[in-house]
Amino acid sequence: MNDFVIFILSHGRPENIYTIKTLYKHGYTGDIIIIVDNEDKTANQYFNKYENVKIFNKKEVSKTFDEADNFEDRRAIVYARNVCFDIAKKLGYKYFMELDDDYTYFEYRVYNNKRQKPTNIYCLDKVILALLEFYKSTKFDAISFAQGGDYIGGKNNKMAKNPTIFRKCMNSFICSVDRPFKFIGRINEDVNTYVYKQSKGLLMGTIPFVALGQKTTQKNKGGMTELYLDNGTYIKSFYTIIFSPSSTHIKPMGDKHYRLHHCIQWDKAVPKIVKENNNA
Repeated sequence: MNDFVIFILSHGRPENIYTIKTLYKHGYTGDIIIIVDNEDKTANQYFNKYENVKIFNKKEVSKTFDEADNFEDRRAIVYARNVCFDIAKKLGYKYFMELDDDYTYFEYRVYNNKRQKPTNIYCLDKVILALLEFYKSTKFDAISFAQGGDYIGGKNNKMAKNPTIFRKCMNSFICSVDRPFKFIGRINEDVNTYVYKQSKGLLMGTIPFVALGQKTTQKNKGGMTELYLDNGTYIKSFYTIIFSPSSTHIKPMGDKHYRLHHCIQWDKAVPKIVKENNNA
């Protein structure tokens, strides 16, 4: 993995980068670089505590993509997501993976009639190498690990019952400097991007056999917690509608405690491939 690096995107959590320990625990031995921004009041603490830290100018990066608002509130991860392409290229890496700073596990998620229990990954190097080989051999612009919430319902969950690559692509991203794209929207940037960009022909997806887990967003201080507490999921979800009004809408989601959330109509969101018929 000489041309591969993991970027951990962090803000305001110099003492609580759970992802580093989790990566080592699950068998990762490659390069790790922490990405922080110049508007982080704790930036100096990162440099004092860790060896590989890169800092970027948040306002300058904000000029390079569509934020979808004029709020001048940059407490969001999208700026770090976009600058990773430039940082990787300057440092000589061809491939990279963007991770949040609050991951607590990596595990296999393979469901069948005999076994429904997740299994911890302890050879993460080999898993990432396998994902890289898949990425290199396809035209995908980005691929992601699944998330724990993708499997709610266990063996009856749609991802467990039909383990194919899903169009969603969020939270973690394997990318290449040779396949650059811009994340868009100040909030909900991953959903905005995988819906809108795929409507334009880019290809993104979630690998259903491997998953990650992380701290509960609104209980983990720092990062984007304050932004979510200030705005809630109502405003967050509407950013995706701004970019893709013909294929997304808002609806209540949950069991007993409902919250408004985006809903994607994939049959209206992405191009279709028509099967060739020589007899037509």
